[in-house]
Amino acid sequence: MTYQTQENWQQLMTYLPKEYRFTKDYHPKEEWWSWRGHEVHLDTFRDERAEAKLICFHGVGTNGRQISLVTGGPQSKRGYETIMIDMPTYGVTKVKNRKAVTYDDWVDLACDYIDYELARDSRPIFLYGLSAGGMETYHVAAKSKKVSGIIGMTFLDQRIAQVKQDTAYNATMGRFGVPMNTLLRKIGFGKLTMPMRYASKMSALVNDSGALELMLSDKTSAGNSASINFLDTYMNYTPAIEPEDFSVCPILLTQPERDRWTPLELSQPILDKIPKVKVKTVILPNGGHYPIEKEALDVMNQAIDDFISEQLPQDKSHLR
Repeated sequence: MTYQTQENWQQLMTYLPKEYRFTKDYHPKEEWWSWRGHEVHLDTFRDERAEAKLICFHGVGTNGRQISLVTGGPQSKRGYETIMIDMPTYGVTKVKNRKAVTYDDWVDLACDYIDYELARDSRPIFLYGLSAGGMETYHVAAKSKKVSGIIGMTFLDQRIAQVKQDTAYNATMGRFGVPMNTLLRKIGFGKLTMPMRYASKMSALVNDSGALELMLSDKTSAGNSASINFLDTYMNYTPAIEPEDFSVCPILLTQPERDRWTPLELSQPILDKIPKVKVKTVILPNGGHYPIEKEALDVMNQAIDDFISEQLPQDKSHLR
């Protein structure tokens, strides 16, 4: 499968402002990258003139094409080379063994892909992540140590009780789901699967009921199921560098104002612990968790552009 034959994202695109929709002449190129038996799908806007690259991660309710619409495409128009990765079991990546995939695989894949891009050329790399992809940018930066900045729609440390409780499907799942997953994995039931809509607060993914229905019906994004192997490793992941010692690169939080899933107070526990690098927060007016609102998207993409520009030694105004 490729996104050329998938209708869901094309229907979702109609909920976005006109300038954020793809056209015959404006759309990502699809590429494939082999990694540990997986054929990893990449949406790309390649530009050899770009002074920096932005590698984008989806969360547990989205996929690479949905990130291309709101971030990858708009940032390519601002002069950056952008790459959106479909992590194993999401999007149209061809997976060797779905039920064996762990969150550690996501982090390792991203680190290896950064090395792959740096082997192509030495341009600085920035990371962007939506939802769970935000914390993934931190985990990847902490392990790779080769990126120039990270941008997250949210930064969720699932080791924190409040974060577990507030982002889960309900209070019972938030309190008992994590230890139950750990137990099931330990006794050999890691390959069992669960629809993500029953593991997390997927009902708050987007603030438009029509768009939400579309995304929940998409088995490559919000309608996906995850194995106990993945859920347990995601909820209990320990970063290579704890926040108190993180000094790899500056951080930008682009926080949607009307995020009903991961409000600002869930990112603050980790960001408040980071003293060694600059941490900036920009509020996206009227934006939902997956923002489709024009004002939120405009503010977000300007903030990302400004953040990257601040880290680059040269003026890139000639690329506009």
